[in-house]
Amino acid sequence: MDFNKIAQEVLDTEANELINASKNISDFDLEKAIELIVNCKGKLIVTGVGKSGLVGAKIAATLASTGTSSFFLHPTEAMHGDLGMIGKDDIVLGISYSGESEELIQLLPHLKRFDIPLIAMAKSKKSTLGKYSDFFFDISVSKEACPLDTAPTSSTTLTMAMGDVLAVCLMKKRNFQKEDFASFHPGGSLGKKLFIKVSDLLRTENLPIVSRETKLKDAIVIMSEGRLGNVLITDEEGKLSSVLSDGDLRRALMNDDFSMDCEIEEIATKNPKIIDDQNILASDALKIVEDFKIQLLIVTDKDKKIVGVLHIHDLIEAGIK
Repeated sequence: MDFNKIAQEVLDTEANELINASKNISDFDLEKAIELIVNCKGKLIVTGVGKSGLVGAKIAATLASTGTSSFFLHPTEAMHGDLGMIGKDDIVLGISYSGESEELIQLLPHLKRFDIPLIAMAKSKKSTLGKYSDFFFDISVSKEACPLDTAPTSSTTLTMAMGDVLAVCLMKKRNFQKEDFASFHPGGSLGKKLFIKVSDLLRTENLPIVSRETKLKDAIVIMSEGRLGNVLITDEEGKLSSVLSDGDLRRALMNDDFSMDCEIEEIATKNPKIIDDQNILASDALKIVEDFKIQLLIVTDKDKKIVGVLHIHDLIEAGIK
């Protein structure tokens, strides 16, 4: 049995259904649904049963994380006490491929009684769910990827994708930016990438700073005590002038005229890479570190006076990627 061929057939089948839906997107009530959601004073409540319910829970989670107040409500639970979770200013997104899921259909008259707008995802506008809907999304497929053409496969993929369509359109409509996304993801790798700033990780105390006239033998002691593998060198006005790294020291050792009594600036790196804004994202700082192949990023103020340093190990330990 050729499983690679089977896998290719599954992916091709589902991809074709997505392409077909893309070609017919003008038939969807997309623009009207987006305007409805954007102007909603309440929440977008997603509901469905079975596979549609599982997909609906994912859609609700995606919407909630991208700026749309949303949660998933199982229709059975709604009919047994949780109907009060749907307010008069809310919108309901009902999902049922057949459009005839009994638990969901029982909920629809109550939505109409309270004049709750209904966005529906089903395979037919003529289904019960379709008839009750104010806005309709056609999620019909010509073929499921299942070899029996029965198990929800292509149809659930398309439904999931339509949820992503809603989320992305709403993000574009609201001009949802990385900073907004960070506020919804303060924890985990996404939050660390989009929320933690250089100022949160900056080392500002007991920095290994010396004047440019310092002898190398004295600077090496300070470098060892500072445990950064670098010494920061300042001029007469206290501004950063250069940096001595352990790499600079190793290269100097190879010179025939090397002397421990030389002034540190003779072998230091002039014009080191610095930033003068500690409010940039730590992930952006990591990119600078990687692009310039350095271990230490120095932060100064606008006058080039040292504010602090950010070591690559600080970024790694904080989980910045």
